[in-house]
Amino acid sequence: MSTPLAPVLSSLPKLGVTAVVDILVVAFLIYQLILVVKGTRAAQVLAGIGVLLLVYLASIWLGLDLVRSILATVVPYTAIALLVLFQSEIRRALARIGRRHWFGLRSPLVRRESTDEIIWALGLLSQRRFGALIVLERDMGLRTFIESGQMLDAALSRDLLLSIFQPGGPLHDGAVIIQGDRVAAAACFLPLSTNPALTGSLGSRHRAAIGITEESDALAIVVSEETGRISVAAFGQIELDLTPDQVAQRIAQHFGGKRERGETSSVAVSEQAGLAPEEAAVRRSERT
Repeated sequence: MSTPLAPVLSSLPKLGVTAVVDILVVAFLIYQLILVVKGTRAAQVLAGIGVLLLVYLASIWLGLDLVRSILATVVPYTAIALLVLFQSEIRRALARIGRRHWFGLRSPLVRRESTDEIIWALGLLSQRRFGALIVLERDMGLRTFIESGQMLDAALSRDLLLSIFQPGGPLHDGAVIIQGDRVAAAACFLPLSTNPALTGSLGSRHRAAIGITEESDALAIVVSEETGRISVAAFGQIELDLTPDQVAQRIAQHFGGKRERGETSSVAVSEQAGLAPEEAAVRRSERT
C-alpha cells in the first residue's frame, strides 16, 4: 500500500557507508564549532548572521525586492568578514583539533623533581602573597611568547622562581614560561582572554592564564597578589583556590601522569603539619 510520502522516500539516496561517514564528519565539525564559539562574542555574531538570513528569506517570500537586493549585494563579502571576525576562533579550533592525541602520542611526564620545585615555590609565593604567573609548555610550542620576554634558559629551581617574582624586581611583571626542566624566559607577555563568561571578576594575571591556555595546550598557574590563593588554568578553563597538593595533581594529570592516592607534595605535608616549608625541608633532610 503506497503512501503520500512514498515518492519522496524513493527519491532519497540510499544510506551507505560513505553517507554515514559524511554525516559523522559534518556532525564532528559542527560540534567543534559549537565548542569554540560557546560563551564568546562569536556566538552573538553568528546569531546576528542567522537573523539576516531569516530576513533575506522573508524578503523573497514577501516580495521585498529592495531588501533582497541589498542583502544579496552584501552576501559575497560575508566570507571575508567571517574570516576577519573569527580569526582567533578559527585558530583556536584548528589548535584544538591538532592537539588531540590521534595516534596515542602523549607529551612526556614532567619529572617529579621539577614538579616539587614548582610546588615549593608556589607555597612560599602564596604565603608571602607575591603575585606570580607560571606557564608550563606541553606539546604546542610557545616560542612567540618566549621571545616577548627576557630569555633565561636556566635550570628550574624554587630560588629562581622566588627571585623572579620578588616584588619590585625587573622580571616581576609578566609570566615565566617553563620548558621541561628549564626556565625558558621571564617577564613574558601573554594574550588576555576576552571570554565574558570567565573574566568578569578576574584580574589581569588570571585573564592571561586563561588566554594562553585558549591559544595553546599549556598549563598556567597563578598566585594572587591580593589573597595569595593559587589557581590553575587549562584548555580555556580555570580552577580557583587550590591547595599545593591539588596543583601537583593537576600538573601530573595534564602531562599524562597520575599521582597515587595519598601521595602529597612536600609543601602540602608541611602545611598539614603546621610547619613552614623551610622547617619541613630541614626535618625531611634529617630523616633521610
